[in-house]
Amino acid sequence: MIRSLDSAILDAASLLRSSRFTTAFTGAGISVESGIPPFRGEKGLWNKYDPRTLEIGFFLNQPEESWKVIKQIFYDFFGKAAPNQAHVVLAGMEQRGMLSCIITQNIDNLHQAAGSTVVHEFHGNSMKLVCLVCMHTYVYGEISLDTLPPRCPKCEGLLKPDFVFFGEAIPQEPLAAAYDAAGKSDVFLIIGSTGEVMPANQIPPLAKQNGATIIEINPQESHYTRWITDIFLQGKAGEVMGKLGEILFSTPLHND
Repeated sequence: MIRSLDSAILDAASLLRSSRFTTAFTGAGISVESGIPPFRGEKGLWNKYDPRTLEIGFFLNQPEESWKVIKQIFYDFFGKAAPNQAHVVLAGMEQRGMLSCIITQNIDNLHQAAGSTVVHEFHGNSMKLVCLVCMHTYVYGEISLDTLPPRCPKCEGLLKPDFVFFGEAIPQEPLAAAYDAAGKSDVFLIIGSTGEVMPANQIPPLAKQNGATIIEINPQESHYTRWITDIFLQGKAGEVMGKLGEILFSTPLHND
């Protein structure tokens, strides 16, 4: 028997209310309703831009060319995006003690902009720039991008967005935090991730192996849906999370 979406949302809400440790695992799909297109797929950014420009070797050898693309994608365009309902509901869940942490593959800073505080950024954050010489970190807005590539005000070293380029390793801190959360979670909430990007796509199956119930929100089936997902809530992230939030937030805030 195929359950209705509303029935599945009620079941998901019940599980989330009783969970002692809940992790949200988010991908590009959660930010689509904020106006940020995914990188892959029919309308993905890699159909417009050459992904080679975001390879670390290309960046180091041709920083000006790489920065032209970086500026267009991440600052002229992404910088104008605002959190949508899905980001806001996740922040509200954390505030109410219903969400322990977020593991995100996104670099758009929208979780923090919505008010989430425990965010493990698997691929870094485009709103930070780091000097490759002195390693000083700047917040986007402190550095002018009128002249490319931007240089460090302290030492004139090349500045790089503090996210993971192709060919770079995942930072150890978010990697360790993700494995830790996967081992602790009673409920693991996948939102907007298709499961195509390694090594991030290994985290949800690990949570499943450790006994977590998997709730997935995606507009279409993903690599996870028929493999590890227990409850599949098919739809746009903002719409489904909005309905879920209406149910979850009918209870008062936790005081602890």
